Amino acid sequence: MKHALITAGHKGIGKKVTEQFLKKQYSVTVHFRSDKNKVRELQEEWHQYKDNVQFVEGDITNKADIEHVVAQAMEQFGRIDVLINNAGPYVFERKKLIEYTDSEWYEMLEGNLSSVFHFVKAVVPIMKKQQFGRVITYGFQDVEHTPRWMYRAAFSAAKSGLASLTKSLALEVAEYGITANMVCPGDIVGDMKENDIITARLLEDKETPVGRSGTGEDIARIIEFLCDENSDMITGSIISASGGVNVFHKSKKTSP
Repeated sequence: MKHALITAGHKGIGKKVTEQFLKKQYSVTVHFRSDKNKVRELQEEWHQYKDNVQFVEGDITNKADIEHVVAQAMEQFGRIDVLINNAGPYVFERKKLIEYTDSEWYEMLEGNLSSVFHFVKAVVPIMKKQQFGRVITYGFQDVEHTPRWMYRAAFSAAKSGLASLTKSLALEVAEYGITANMVCPGDIVGDMKENDIITARLLEDKETPVGRSGTGEDIARIIEFLCDENSDMITGSIISASGGVNVFHKSKKTSP
């Protein structure tokens, strides 16, 4: 049985990704930061998968916590085939760069970029021994072109760096049967993060060219495909799923 490690896999888009892998008969280690009430809810909701899922608490801005999460995944399931870096902090308040506090700036860098470095350092050696692995990171629309993003400078700087890291990693580990790709969700907000495509099609979204909002299921389906053993020709890619919406334009009106 293949095993996936998913950061923040207990809520939002991460929850839909976890469900997708559980349905595909993966075992899953779900990292969470602190919401034990949500974990208890999921333990009941996912009771049918109780032997295939474990929850591990930790702060992804803390290297020791990252190492603990990986160690627990290996202790429980003995392998890590998929690493999905779903967690990533965000400052919702619109701020110009010089208005960010030092702690906010470093949280954006540590949570969105350095955390992936530490997870990769811990997980890729395992994948090399297995001669198989899939690493997934998250970005945003056009991140590979290092776009300017007013009031989101810290987040966009971290994610632009992560896009380069993902592409570089893909080249470095390709010979070991490991791929690395980035998925870029569009403007998926609120309940739609944990919702499905059928529900989204019932709710008209005039601002999105395809006519509906994106959902967590959209992202989960893409990630599942990228992690398939026969998707090995796709690596170092940045894949956007925005429904044609201009995220930068829309973000001027609404917060993610």
